[in-house]
Amino acid sequence: MKFINHKPGDIEICDVTLRDGEQTPGVAFSTQEKISIAEKLDSIGVDVIEAGFPVVSAAEEATVREIAHLGLDAKVCCLARSVAKDVDTALKCDVDFISIFIATSDLHLKYKYHKTFEEATSCALDVLDYAKDHGLIVRFAAEDATRTDIGVLKSIFKSAEDHGADYVSIADTVGILNPSTAFYLVSEIKKTIKTKLCIHCHNDLGMAVANTLSGAEAGAFQLHTTVNGIGERCGNAALEELLVSLRVQYGIEKYDVSKLMELSKLVEQYTEIPIPKTKAIVGANAFAHESGIHVAAVLEEPMTYELFAPEMVGAKREIIIGKHTGSKALKGVVQKMGYDLTHEQMSTLLDKVKKCSEAKKKVSCGRLSEFIKELE
Repeated sequence: MKFINHKPGDIEICDVTLRDGEQTPGVAFSTQEKISIAEKLDSIGVDVIEAGFPVVSAAEEATVREIAHLGLDAKVCCLARSVAKDVDTALKCDVDFISIFIATSDLHLKYKYHKTFEEATSCALDVLDYAKDHGLIVRFAAEDATRTDIGVLKSIFKSAEDHGADYVSIADTVGILNPSTAFYLVSEIKKTIKTKLCIHCHNDLGMAVANTLSGAEAGAFQLHTTVNGIGERCGNAALEELLVSLRVQYGIEKYDVSKLMELSKLVEQYTEIPIPKTKAIVGANAFAHESGIHVAAVLEEPMTYELFAPEMVGAKREIIIGKHTGSKALKGVVQKMGYDLTHEQMSTLLDKVKKCSEAKKKVSCGRLSEFIKELE
């Protein structure tokens, strides 16, 4: 069956693990951890790495500066409020470009800034001018853009474009989009501006990756991600899910996805946030098979129950022996282990496996070998 979709055009990935990802409650990366993550992102081919928010502290500033001087192929970016001091700090870090943000929704203007839209945006545009005057590439980001009146959003993005912004960014700050509204919003904004458009999605409704892909289909150029989908509250669009989706669904192969499992485990270690077993791409169950019908088919042809080979992302297939394993699947596993059992032995072995599994005990290949030796 062939589906019709809108293939994204030119895109680039901006990974924000080191900034937005670090805003995950309880997470704080050391300088060396940030460097390790940045180097791994660079080896995958990520185009832009948002290294941090340097005005937060002297240590953060020093870390961002160190990452900017690593000699990575990726451009290094940092975050800044619409305050000249933040731009000065970014300049000291020697980053490739800066992301200046301002909240644009009525909700944020009233309860966070206590300013009118005109007051807040005038300040932001002044800081944009200041950054451009100092030779920086600038991304102008509208925080809570997806709860901002679309006419107002078009207006501020057009003003940013007129002031020389190199990128404008839609931030779905509370994850309110769905794929249809993401496509519509990006399409509408692109009718007004020619500047490169970015989309930054949060996962509050579990649709961050889907919304990012829809935004890309509609013409968003820079797509924002975090490793393992970490980030504030429910996190951001997951890098590993987005890159594999781009490859499998659209044939975009510019990124080395074979290192995704290694990167995921690295971030899991540094954040101490366990990856759910059922997590797409990098979860322990992503390439695990137990059901008898499935295992039998996978042993003959993995594509029967795998969309892509685990080796593509640096993972391995795992055959689980348990209560759902049938005789044909068990026989295939046993033969691959080098054993040749009689029909009676196989029946006894299958009974042992099911009883063990029903007692909630995992049947590893080692345990299976022990069961087989007991039959001899």
